[in-house]
Amino acid sequence: MERCGWCGNDPQYIDYHDAEWGVPERDSRALWEKLILDGFQAGLAWITILRKRENFRTAFQGFDPAVIATWGEPEVERLLQDAGIVRHRGKIEAAIGNARAYLEIEEREGFAPFLWKYVDGVPVQNTWASLAEVPAETPVSRKMSKDLQKAGFRFCGPTIVYAVMQATGLVNDHLVTCPRHSAVRNL
Repeated sequence: MERCGWCGNDPQYIDYHDAEWGVPERDSRALWEKLILDGFQAGLAWITILRKRENFRTAFQGFDPAVIATWGEPEVERLLQDAGIVRHRGKIEAAIGNARAYLEIEEREGFAPFLWKYVDGVPVQNTWASLAEVPAETPVSRKMSKDLQKAGFRFCGPTIVYAVMQATGLVNDHLVTCPRHSAVRNL
């Protein structure tokens, strides 16, 4: 048995793979943070975001949507000067708008239930034997992406959404040759 090949041999990436990736997450704020971070990852390698994750958490005040939803141009300018994060105006502005959209969904039905309903509340158990089999997006991620966008979210295309689904355990995309596949399956 060997780990999924995407994590390579970087110790931080291995720790992320072994402890977090694919573990079912049902906390609304943790799910929202992951969606925001994956939006920042667009066009970059996930390891870039992983290495800056603590800086993001500091810069975005612990990813508190109630705080971020009140931000405007002064906070955007502050974040654009923060070398510890990805400095992209569109992504920063999207995170602020996404905080507002999150709060509306959270109040209406809860963000975690909103996301988990796309898999009927149960992680999808895939049985991929190679990375080449793993899709970049699925019909479910396309539907979720469309619904998130309709709710006011940005930087949440179907590929980003599928990455969130993988990372937060809505789908188990550990390869069957990876010891984490069965470990996650039993959570």
